[in-house]
Amino acid sequence: MAKKIMTVDDEPFLIEMLKITLVDAGFEVIAVSEGTKVVSKAREEKPDLISLDVNMPDKDGLEICKELKADPATRHIPVIFLSAFTQDADIQKGLAAGAAQYLTKPLSMINYVALIKRTLNVE
Repeated sequence: MAKKIMTVDDEPFLIEMLKITLVDAGFEVIAVSEGTKVVSKAREEKPDLISLDVNMPDKDGLEICKELKADPATRHIPVIFLSAFTQDADIQKGLAAGAAQYLTKPLSMINYVALIKRTLNVE
């Protein structure tokens, strides 16, 4: 059974690129473009991993990650941040919020898929 990845970003083009890349790599994908819906959607869909943009217009990705990690139903789901914020302090904030990994944009799709596979221990 394919692992389920939830991709969260407010840019439709990037969501589509991530979705195509992940489906081609054998994953099932749930795309979410509104930060306010992430926690409830994660409870409903039970993804194996969440790929989350830090800079969302309606709700900050750091806050979303903290909410996911505080919820017993979602705290076990690894979160990988995707962000245009590239400073060490930004990366530390993301990891402190509970993210398993932090990738900076622009990103290599090959590295993105490899990181997801490593995080999930899949080939």
